[in-house]
Amino acid sequence: MSSIKSPERIIPTEEKNVTEKRTLYLVGTPIGNLSDISERALKVLSEVDFIAAEDTRASGKLLAYYGIKKPLISYFEHNKRERGEVIVSRIIETGEACALITDAGMPAISDPGEDIVRLCAERGVRVSVVPGPCAAVSALAMSGLFTGKFVFEGFLPTGKGERREALDALKDEKRTVIFYEAPHKLRRTLDDLLAAFGDRKISLCRELTKINEEVIRTTIAEAVSYYAEREPRGEYVLIMEGASKEELLSRAFWADMSIEEHVEHYAAEGMSKNDAIKATARDRGVAKSEIYNAVMIK
Repeated sequence: MSSIKSPERIIPTEEKNVTEKRTLYLVGTPIGNLSDISERALKVLSEVDFIAAEDTRASGKLLAYYGIKKPLISYFEHNKRERGEVIVSRIIETGEACALITDAGMPAISDPGEDIVRLCAERGVRVSVVPGPCAAVSALAMSGLFTGKFVFEGFLPTGKGERREALDALKDEKRTVIFYEAPHKLRRTLDDLLAAFGDRKISLCRELTKINEEVIRTTIAEAVSYYAEREPRGEYVLIMEGASKEELLSRAFWADMSIEEHVEHYAAEGMSKNDAIKATARDRGVAKSEIYNAVMIK
């Protein structure tokens, strides 16, 4: 018998505004401009039994602004294991509804909220999302770079070895790459990006939706020079272009080989001549006939 559980009930549109018990709500909150909160988010925050917040002081200001008075419980990186159990137990045992919010944006995205969502999945607790602002996607939309495909890396590791490993893993990434960074770490990160990827295009988006919102569309080397003379301020989202075809080709093992040497490389590994030609054509992104003509027709 299959171990896959039945999918959660799809809630009709007309029921979406009903705040249900025994549910963890992931509520998106503004990333800067308080006007960006949705009507549904306010409704859910007003109707749940309690709210789990990354920083109860910061969230208390948001709730006070909208006149919402609810019991708050802290839930952040250093207490997520113990508090996650407490929150889920309350939902299961007393039938309460809880809203999870982060300091800004969507909880569970580069955020300890992912752990409690996983815990809810393990315990059979219903999770519902109340969509809201997301700094990563907002910055991507404003970047001026390719948005069709992208990867989100969040904050880079702080340890040298882990950071180098993370950046090395991205060298052949063709999709646009998104990073988060704090102002006091920005210069180091830009230096590391330049060393790892060379001088690619990058957009630095800071203080999104706030009074000092700014998007700098430049290159990594120019950004390094710019911030050598200026103090980074505000929280940053870095949007970096992916590896170009030319960059990938320059690093390929066969970059300095002739077509004949390339085919011979695969033949020496035991491939038939025909398969070696196919593999060479695939590597170079050309038609098989082009490789065949180069090595078979003299």
